[in-house]
Amino acid sequence: MVVIMMITPYQVCENTTEVTEFILVGLADDPEVQIPLFIIFSLIYLITVIGNLGMIELILLDSLLHTPMYFFLSHLSLMDFGYSSAAKVIAGFLTEDKIISYNACVTQFFFAVFIVAESYLLAAVAYDGYAVVCTPLHYTTTMTTNVCARLGIGCYFCGFLNASIRTGNIVRLSFCRSNVVDRFFCDVPPLLALSCSDNYISDMVIFFVVGFNALFCILVILISYLFIFITILRMRSSEGCQKAFSTCASHLTAVSIFCGTGIFMYLQPSSNYSMGTDQMASVLYTMVIPMLNPLVYSLRNKGVKSVFKKAVGKTKSSREFVSTIRRFYPSQISLVKILNLSNPHISKFLW
Repeated sequence: MVVIMMITPYQVCENTTEVTEFILVGLADDPEVQIPLFIIFSLIYLITVIGNLGMIELILLDSLLHTPMYFFLSHLSLMDFGYSSAAKVIAGFLTEDKIISYNACVTQFFFAVFIVAESYLLAAVAYDGYAVVCTPLHYTTTMTTNVCARLGIGCYFCGFLNASIRTGNIVRLSFCRSNVVDRFFCDVPPLLALSCSDNYISDMVIFFVVGFNALFCILVILISYLFIFITILRMRSSEGCQKAFSTCASHLTAVSIFCGTGIFMYLQPSSNYSMGTDQMASVLYTMVIPMLNPLVYSLRNKGVKSVFKKAVGKTKSSREFVSTIRRFYPSQISLVKILNLSNPHISKFLW
């Protein structure tokens, strides 16, 4: 008697068939479309990495940027880098293996730590702007190092708590219909659409959790910017008023895109899930926004521009200095000895 065993993405459990792995559809299957998309998303990921990690490095290395506002902006860049999914999309174009295990899929939900934490951090940035513009005389006593640290820890704690709730909410579900996820990464809406369990409780949990986060953060942001606008209107300088309006408008635009796409994706019932519109919203939510935030919040800032120009100037002057010295001392060994370069960074640069 010959027994033939087949490995399938399902396991029989009692009277149902449980899914043990999922197939991620991705963005496109047409090879003609995949090449342009690969180039576009590669550029998006490159800009995201350079913008966010470069911003973190500038803030860490320059003491002029060791202020509450830049403390929050550095963590904003860290969160954008943490949850950007462009790398996952690029990997999907390079490999035909789009299968992900159930455990790996559930693990991806913890990346919601960065998404939820960013929404609270945007509220903290708005409150910091309110403290700077509306109460400048009390700013140093209001936004102390201790207060900034507590706000930062609170953002990450809220993100971790929400990620744990979302993960626990999905783990309790059963999947026995299909294992094809209409997304390029594991997310709550498409998995709820695949579940064969009663989704009422899960929908309510997602609705209240996301609704509370969105409502709280949007209220803090809108109230903060409302007071900022009132203070700006009282300014006598028309040029200063125009610059302040431009900055606030760009910040509110970024917040609107971030919160708007999040609300659209997670505050709709699982029965209304649509692959096309939700796929585009997820691209905007997890790839475009992490790329735009450094441009909106950081690179438009005078302090960041000044430090960036200074860093570029130092690099140019260092290279010019080394090239000039090398004309007279072609031997790098004698150069180090003659200049007595005890600084390991300069020695490393010369070698």
